[in-house]
Amino acid sequence: MIRIVAGFICFLLLSFQCMAETQISWQQTTIPMAAAGSKGLEAVLVWPHDGLKHPLALISHGSPRDGAERAQMTSLSFLPIAKEFARRGFSVAVVLRRGYGSSGGGWVEGYKKCQFSNYKQSAVASSEDLHAAIKYLGSLPQFDTNEMIAVGVSAGGFATVALTAIDPPPGLKAAISFAGGRGSMAPDKVCHADNLVAVFDDLGKTSRVPMLWVYAKNDHFFNPSLAAHFYSAFTKEGGKVEFISAAPYGAEGHFLFSAEGIKQWVPLVDAFLREQHLVLVKQLLPLPSPLKTPDYLSTTAKKAFATYAISGPHKAFALSSDGAFGWRTGQHTAEKAKQDALAYCKRYSPKHCKLIAVDDEMVK
Repeated sequence: MIRIVAGFICFLLLSFQCMAETQISWQQTTIPMAAAGSKGLEAVLVWPHDGLKHPLALISHGSPRDGAERAQMTSLSFLPIAKEFARRGFSVAVVLRRGYGSSGGGWVEGYKKCQFSNYKQSAVASSEDLHAAIKYLGSLPQFDTNEMIAVGVSAGGFATVALTAIDPPPGLKAAISFAGGRGSMAPDKVCHADNLVAVFDDLGKTSRVPMLWVYAKNDHFFNPSLAAHFYSAFTKEGGKVEFISAAPYGAEGHFLFSAEGIKQWVPLVDAFLREQHLVLVKQLLPLPSPLKTPDYLSTTAKKAFATYAISGPHKAFALSSDGAFGWRTGQHTAEKAKQDALAYCKRYSPKHCKLIAVDDEMVK
């Protein structure tokens, strides 16, 4: 299904005025990859709906500490982030690598037990998935892979770094890694961090694509000291990185690159795109107005609902008669989102919980 989310179709030749009136569309799809089998790679595509090709922005996700959560991941959870790049003139693809969400092929990024961590194998495997996605996306009418950027977070940031170093696509003009790394087992604990630093060193020998690396000061997956080691190892071998130690974000800075963190990370991305001469539009494409936050919610609930409103489907928000609430976003189905939202609400209140919103509609 293709969703048209704002404005009206602009059939004119591309111009700044035209772009300001262009719709943003999105579509769930499957990207073929032989190694992923019949399931392929789960993806969501987001693009300016003007009938023209736009440079690709390839977005790569992280990897949960709990392996059981990999199957629950969805590309739709990145929809708000993808829209931010689409409104800047990119055609965006969020691709779930093998073993995540509904993508096939089994999980191939593992580094076995902690004591036998093989981060280079993880880098190679993840970059293979990204290469497969780029090859397919180049065949679609809305994507220009001759001019592209890559963006990733956490394990996806690490995958993005790998993409710049392992047979980098000729059209890759710049790349962005938010909190890039692998092997975080617990706060401030990474499996054989020295092995991970060594792989950054190795990747730096062949990476020459301009990159932006962003790590929040309160990131406890890859703390500032370890991030500095990544940077030193990578750049001493010739890797090209602009490193930003970002202001603390929430209780855990590792989650800066999120829908809730848009106001904090977007200015960093915009500045980097300007430096790389990758500003594609004079005026950002408009987004549809999100659901209005109900006046009857508490201050805390209003803040949560504002994040819910801009988050990707499928989602639901539940409220109890005493003001407790629970919400869930980025689920495979609306039914799953509703079940989880009600369960979270009931966890905090003995009172009756009911749904007040499902996806982008208020429940009457």
